[in-house]
Amino acid sequence: MSHIVEKWKAFCEWQRRPCKVAEKSPEWHRCRTCGEEYQGNYCPRCGQSARIGRYSFKNALLLFFDVWGMGNRGMFRTVRDLLLRPGYMIRDYISGMQMAYFPPFKMLFLLTALTLVVESGVNLKGENLYDKSDQEQVVKESDDSIAKKQADMTYYDYYDRAQNELIQGLRTLAEKNSALFWLLLLALLSAPLYPLFRKSPTIPDLRFSELLITLVYTNDMFAIYTIIFSFFCIPDGIEDVAYLLPAIPLKQLSGFKWWRTILYLLFSYIVVFIILAGMVFAIASILYYV
Repeated sequence: MSHIVEKWKAFCEWQRRPCKVAEKSPEWHRCRTCGEEYQGNYCPRCGQSARIGRYSFKNALLLFFDVWGMGNRGMFRTVRDLLLRPGYMIRDYISGMQMAYFPPFKMLFLLTALTLVVESGVNLKGENLYDKSDQEQVVKESDDSIAKKQADMTYYDYYDRAQNELIQGLRTLAEKNSALFWLLLLALLSAPLYPLFRKSPTIPDLRFSELLITLVYTNDMFAIYTIIFSFFCIPDGIEDVAYLLPAIPLKQLSGFKWWRTILYLLFSYIVVFIILAGMVFAIASILYYV
């Protein structure tokens, strides 16, 4: 038992330890691109790695992976740290250690594309799998039904209609442009979160832009877990628990207690729900009175 406790303490210490970059090479190199002579791992003039030599199949494979971000060491390090030490990694990134990790917004778009491939298979465009004629029939029947009942519609009917239209609009945006959907949702969630985490034990002067970066990385972490769930065929119901996953990076980033972090997160979810409900109320009022 004591051995397990020691391993856990060592793991916690590793979590808090910032990323260690590679040691500077003592050898002298001549850059094959610009001809600069230098000592180290990268050319100070053009940035080319000292390890790059003549073209080979290995270099071609690395270039292919680099198109998707997988050839970059920072991608693997970022995925690992988002799974094992997300809040500490984000704190290192916003404090200035940015070259060690993959950019959050670029990672968001890559993971969104990968999630689409994993969940939809060859249906890369995210199109509906049922026949378009059926879709047109459903829309036509819906329009006819609304036309017949419009004269007798009450305010509650308009409220239900506005709610359905808002949900359908968000669903359409999520299907056609998932990355933009999550960026808008994260921006909405950041509004109630920022006053709560603006002053914390570890970061007493957190900026709004830094909180937004935190949420983007948190969404990247959520996407990684979603991909893992999809690969291992874990039941869909377990993904509901994943909505509490942001508590892990927020707790590590802020230094708040677990109960306080979870309470703040739940409160922010409630505020977002109230904002969306207010949007539905406003749309219903416009449709009813105009």
